[in-house]
Amino acid sequence: MPERCRPEVMIRQALALADDVRLLTAPCGRRAGELLSPAEWATVRNVHLTGDGDSYHAARAAESAFRAFAAVDCRPWSALRLLEYGPRPTAGPGRDLVVAVSASGRTERVLQAVARCRASGALTVGVTAGAGSPLTETAERTLLIRPPVLEPSPGIRTYQSSLLGLLLIAVALGEGRGALDAPAAGRLRRELADLAGPVDTTVRSTSGAGRALGGELADAPAILLAGSGPGQGTALFCAAKIMEGAGVPAAGQDLEEWCHVERFASPADLPLIVLAPPGRTRRNARAVAVRARDLGRRVVAVVPHESCGTEWTEREAGTVLPVHGDVREEFAPLLYHLFVHHVTAALALRLGREPFEGGRATASVTAPGRKKGGRAH
Repeated sequence: MPERCRPEVMIRQALALADDVRLLTAPCGRRAGELLSPAEWATVRNVHLTGDGDSYHAARAAESAFRAFAAVDCRPWSALRLLEYGPRPTAGPGRDLVVAVSASGRTERVLQAVARCRASGALTVGVTAGAGSPLTETAERTLLIRPPVLEPSPGIRTYQSSLLGLLLIAVALGEGRGALDAPAAGRLRRELADLAGPVDTTVRSTSGAGRALGGELADAPAILLAGSGPGQGTALFCAAKIMEGAGVPAAGQDLEEWCHVERFASPADLPLIVLAPPGRTRRNARAVAVRARDLGRRVVAVVPHESCGTEWTEREAGTVLPVHGDVREEFAPLLYHLFVHHVTAALALRLGREPFEGGRATASVTAPGRKKGGRAH
């Protein structure tokens, strides 16, 4: 069962994210490039990313980076789905690469999925903060990426480190397959390292508005978030933090799917947080925000700083939260979740709740094969 902690821990976690980017990017970038031999990198034909909870959300957020940088087909899977319904990779001239994420390195379904894929002939790589954990033994290779001095908390710093590790592996795979030359790969790694500044600025600049928003949303029966592409992974992660940190039901959805399903939900003022990073669905995000506003929804938009007051006004959203930094769409997930930690901490304090409180019920029902009270991060 997760250890007890106070809502303020989420703010401390968020404030440490920029230093983690500075500390981890360069050494982990080098280690990512050394995970496979040149011959192994060159044989990769498909990539499967897997994890549970935050780790699965990181996989969803990183999928586009593998497609864009490495020119491979990439599919994110929850661990159970990969284990029971996934393809059976086979050895041969081209091999499948399975990248499994577990911050603890102990998530049971992830370990089972890795073992099955490895037995089928796939290359297997683990991404974890758990040195000496079972994942480091089950996967053939491991990228160890651990933020220093962790404390009990909803996974925030560990999520960022997992996502950062996946993005660095995507760059390494692109270079190893020849889709990126060495200078291009180096520029991408520097872009990631340079995001430390925007991370810090965004965390601090959204503090006041995020806390106020948390107080305003305390009466909501549920909170919906919507984004597409990498942004949907971010929406799923943000929803998870709201549920874990404040016990408020929340869900992440694709922008277009919101139009087909969640727009019919009641009450009319149900909050919708729209994630609108730079990229191919930015116009879709604005259209969804306008449509939701017309329906009476309480709309919050998370948008590039320079578009506040111009592209994004009160017509689109009642609250606009700025994200600082010039970032490509594939790296945007590192910036577009930062607001939610202020919102969640304020929600929890307003509601008088602690993180993970809802998971401390005394019910004895446990899923088969899973330890009672286990976390999936």
